[in-house]
Amino acid sequence: MPSRTIDNAFTARSLKGPGTDPTYAGALSFMKRKYTKSLAGVDAVVWGIPFDAAVSNRPGTRFGPRAIREASAIFDNDPQYPFNIDLFENMAVIDYGDCLLDYGDHQKTPAAIEKEASKILKSGAFLYTLGGDHYITWPLLKAHAAKYGPLALIQFDAHQDTWFDEARRIDHGSFVGRAARDGVIDTARSIQIGIRTKAPDDCGLKILFGHEIEDMNAAQIANAIIDRVGDRPCYLTFDIDCLDPAYAPGTGTPVSGGPSSAKMLSVIRQLGGLDIKGSDVVEVSPPYDHAQITSIAASTVAMYVLGLRAEKYQRG
Repeated sequence: MPSRTIDNAFTARSLKGPGTDPTYAGALSFMKRKYTKSLAGVDAVVWGIPFDAAVSNRPGTRFGPRAIREASAIFDNDPQYPFNIDLFENMAVIDYGDCLLDYGDHQKTPAAIEKEASKILKSGAFLYTLGGDHYITWPLLKAHAAKYGPLALIQFDAHQDTWFDEARRIDHGSFVGRAARDGVIDTARSIQIGIRTKAPDDCGLKILFGHEIEDMNAAQIANAIIDRVGDRPCYLTFDIDCLDPAYAPGTGTPVSGGPSSAKMLSVIRQLGGLDIKGSDVVEVSPPYDHAQITSIAASTVAMYVLGLRAEKYQRG
């Protein structure tokens, strides 16, 4: 084993290629990617935002990025299913660590997230964010829209997140309404998948409710997303409570009647033709998880989105 190293997060000689750590050992970056703040030569960045001051029910999502990274260790050095390629053969991916937030002054949070996200995006890298509660998507959307213009929003969620909020309110249930009002998203091209609650306003987004996707197969759901988004630059946000609590118990506001992780992963797998400019997975609350069920699902969602990008690099 002379060519193998341990702690690839620190010892990696290249930003490409697989790590060689055993799944049970080594520093726990996301998929054993190198920890670095250098954006030189980077194609995609994985970044954590450990924030849960906006939750309306159970807290704990500040521990989400750490748990997702730990769960990602299950992705060993073989080609990743279902892509059947080494995701990092042609795509340089780093773990950028976490966003530094002032836990005693939450009004500084949105600007801190937006500023750091904008810096990453300015480098030209694709940004994948590990949450954190769903409030973090608001400043992330602002940063992405500043670079790419109004985005189509693809939102996997049990909740619409369109509740009214004042300008300074820190609330994980209102980012969609704010983004729609401020023109950050193109509501005519945006879609929500898995909704199992009611809010006062749909803000013009297309909704696939939980009972509807129960009667649809993955291809039908994916086609509905593709038809809605079209060729519009888009942002994909995955609230882990989109999944039924049987598949994601570790979340703050679980809602029964949701889809399986297998079905939603199959949907994501079929979205490779879309122009996805950024993405996140949010609302993983490890204190309510069991045997890493939720964090494994979240890390797999993240791996699938990175897999879609890896295929583009594979094709050249």
